[in-house]
Amino acid sequence: MNLAKLAAAAAALCLAAAPAGAEITARPIAIDDFARVPNIQSVSLSAEGDAIVAIIAAPGSNNSDTALATWDMNNLASGPVVTPSGNRMRFIAATALKAGRVLVLGRQEWTGPLAGCGEGRSTGSERTFVTKAYLTDMRHNEFNEAFASGRRAVGVSEATQRCFEIAGTASLAANLPLDPDHVIVQQLNQQTLRGDYYRYNLRTNQTELLFRESGTSVALLNPRNGDVLVREEVVTGDTTEIRTEIRNAQTGAFEVHPALTRNLGERYTQSFEGIDEATGNYYVITDRFSDKAAVYSYDPRARQFSAEPLLAHPEFNIVGLVLGTNRNNFNQLLGFQYAGADYATFWIDPEMRSIQDGLNASFRDRHVSIIDFNEDKSTILFETSSGAHPPSYYLLRNRREAMLLGHSRPWLNNTAMSEPQLVHYPARDGLQIPGILTTPAGWTRADGPLPTIILPHGGPWARDTAGWDESGWPQFLASRGYAVLQPQYRGSEGWGRALWLAGDAEWGQKMQDDKDDGAAWLVSQGIAAQDRIAIFGYSYGGFAAIAATVRANSPYQCAIAGAGVANLTRIGNNWSQNRQQRLYQGRTVDGMDPMQHTDQANIPILLIHGDRDVRVPIFHSQDFYNAVRGRVPAQLVVIEDMPHSLPWYPQHYRTMLSSIENYLARDCGPGGL
Repeated sequence: MNLAKLAAAAAALCLAAAPAGAEITARPIAIDDFARVPNIQSVSLSAEGDAIVAIIAAPGSNNSDTALATWDMNNLASGPVVTPSGNRMRFIAATALKAGRVLVLGRQEWTGPLAGCGEGRSTGSERTFVTKAYLTDMRHNEFNEAFASGRRAVGVSEATQRCFEIAGTASLAANLPLDPDHVIVQQLNQQTLRGDYYRYNLRTNQTELLFRESGTSVALLNPRNGDVLVREEVVTGDTTEIRTEIRNAQTGAFEVHPALTRNLGERYTQSFEGIDEATGNYYVITDRFSDKAAVYSYDPRARQFSAEPLLAHPEFNIVGLVLGTNRNNFNQLLGFQYAGADYATFWIDPEMRSIQDGLNASFRDRHVSIIDFNEDKSTILFETSSGAHPPSYYLLRNRREAMLLGHSRPWLNNTAMSEPQLVHYPARDGLQIPGILTTPAGWTRADGPLPTIILPHGGPWARDTAGWDESGWPQFLASRGYAVLQPQYRGSEGWGRALWLAGDAEWGQKMQDDKDDGAAWLVSQGIAAQDRIAIFGYSYGGFAAIAATVRANSPYQCAIAGAGVANLTRIGNNWSQNRQQRLYQGRTVDGMDPMQHTDQANIPILLIHGDRDVRVPIFHSQDFYNAVRGRVPAQLVVIEDMPHSLPWYPQHYRTMLSSIENYLARDCGPGGL
């Protein structure tokens, strides 16, 4: 069943053009409106459909801290049970499980020797964070370290367990929806990228070792009982291959399938998403046969893929499947997820499609995402959001009126913001580059060109969407009168295989050209003022800002680099402690090294870095600042206790956003941008 035409129609829901405004209505949005902890986030429905779990702003904290909240679906009027974060350990995420249990992640600052147990130096002391997983009940009677009981009995040493804690690698691998008591848990070793899998009893805390990765890694678990169905092995010879082994349904033995073998360096996407129990065939998402990833059926008996994809989108990658988890639809293919302007789900199941259509009609200016539903679909948990509207969470009960559970940032509900738009522009070598364009609310081309920010994403194996950006950067800048282009430069994931591979070893070179060409295109379209353009990026985007500082003929008046890589040679040589990851991605980290060209610095730069960043250590910003500050105006802002990745705390946002705002207004080129 090729649903390309239906998928194309679904994509149109995410690409509607924003209405033209009669006047610019944007006003600077207060920094605190982005810095404050959202009122509600990380929302989920329990497997039985009888409870809602979320992270909320702690009562009385003025949105400066988080709390865990749980709602009894049979008594919503009584409100949630709430437990604030502790003095040191802050709740950052939560998931409703089953059997009345809740999984909560907490994080706290930590300083000490990592000894190879996570990102950062393997010797000496490191300033970082410890992330722990906790289990509690719906009344929050006690918080116990999740999945810890019984580990010593299955061969996990105290030292190894401490390493797991530092690295924060406990995760839920499978929920086993038909099993009322058990889940499958994975503990990942950050050094080897191999894990131990346990069957864990949520009621008794009993732990059973299910599978220990040693030479092979898990590719698919049986959703009924957690048994390993598909596993992979990395084999090194003349080339490095990933070999796939599938359990023979009759003998139980694992067998190598040559049709699934792939060269590690070729980087084909191949993800086992599930099994069709009626035929025994596997659902596989792959880009082996086309530029965009599609869903194929793989027959393990004939050892071959289907001649045509089961599901394909004409424009975008398919990134996931929705398989039924209730007894009446277990393992049935209900829908698929694709990466358009925003991530979206297209429902194959007629009943779910009807529900989605009804919600879309009720929230016409929002993207509606169904998060979860109970067995008879009498309770639907869903989220509404858009690039100009932060997420809000609702319950649909008995197919009647939707009940608001909470707005994440209600203080922004009446703030004028424009919807980001998906655009495409040509690179100088003809490659088409996607981009996400955000302009001030109410602006039209008739109002004249704007000061502009080129905002490349991190990764670089990542991508942006036109949905709400949790960093707040696009709307923060647009509300201050800037046009913002987020170029999906070559090397970006999620836009097709050709664009992704084109970025290999092109750091600071063709990848950088794509950003400069985006600036030139904005000028040609009457959107950007040619002499009022800056570049701002974080992580890899910070590298792009640093690279722009030393490239000749820069289109930018200044650069802002957040947690940016400056020493490409040094990070390339130490891309990962894991050999497989070095082979897979590390070999692509090459190109122009800014630290080798600091004598060519020619535009002002602001460098921002957190002092607890172990992914991109702060020496990158410090070394580059020291090398160029005598040649160009340079500033370095160090943010106390800030890690590399979200979630950040309100004080981190306040320092970062105020530094960006002031720098652009005062120090970006002559007289500011």
